[in-house]
Amino acid sequence: QVQVVESGGGLVQPGESLRLSCAASGSIFTIMGWYRQAPGKQRELVARIDSGGSIDYGDSVKGRFTISSDNAKNTAYLQMNSLKSEDTAVYYCSAHAWIGQDYWGQGTQVTVSS
Repeated sequence: QVQVVESGGGLVQPGESLRLSCAASGSIFTIMGWYRQAPGKQRELVARIDSGGSIDYGDSVKGRFTISSDNAKNTAYLQMNSLKSEDTAVYYCSAHAWIGQDYWGQGTQVTVSS
């Protein structure tokens, strides 16, 4: 059974940092990524990394967020620095399995507010 579990969300002030973790299990995953959805907005790509180390970032987080992964542990991390109020959203981890199926976690809330 495939499981995708996020952790690390919370409430921080503008300018602070937060680190999210995502652990996937039950399959072999070739791409792991982070997406976010703010109230009233569509889900958008934050960052994704494949098993070869290729990385994509959403335009709004370039230079502030860093994605990394541990392939042996099927774990991905998202280091978020210089957080802004507009980064407030539910952050979802996505794990793309080698058979072509995408799996999603339940999401973790990130709130940036003074």
